[in-house]
Amino acid sequence: MERIANHPAVLAVETKLRTKGFEPRVVVLPESAPNAQAAADQIGCEVGAIANSLIFDADGAPLLVLTSGAHRVDTAKLAADLGVTSLGRATKEFVYEHTGQRIGGVAPVGHPAPVRTVIDMALRDYPEVWAAAGHAHTVFPLTFDELVRVTGGDVVAVN
Repeated sequence: MERIANHPAVLAVETKLRTKGFEPRVVVLPESAPNAQAAADQIGCEVGAIANSLIFDADGAPLLVLTSGAHRVDTAKLAADLGVTSLGRATKEFVYEHTGQRIGGVAPVGHPAPVRTVIDMALRDYPEVWAAAGHAHTVFPLTFDELVRVTGGDVVAVN
């Protein structure tokens, strides 16, 4: 557990959050959480309270979509809303290149360079949301408003 808590990606997330004035409370999960349902089951929260981090290739640039674990992203609608011509799921290599994190543990922050971010407005419905903290075994809680503040993301409807 200590090895996971000290993973470079987790430390990068914690550092970035602190620079934004947020003191993270990273929780190391006993099992990996490769999807929102697995995370919710281990945390003991509704799947909708999971801020699922999805990286898309938006006209060749990374786009981070933080969506409620209860939603699927309507890529055609989102692409039209954002004014991009092509919006598709990114490869694991593309995700790692732009976030420094592996699929299943991509956090809202802590990337080598800023990544355009949009946040599912449905996450507003939960007093506390949970996001990955840079590793598939780590998560941290925060409020919707804190998520918007630390990411600088735009709030949108994703479905």
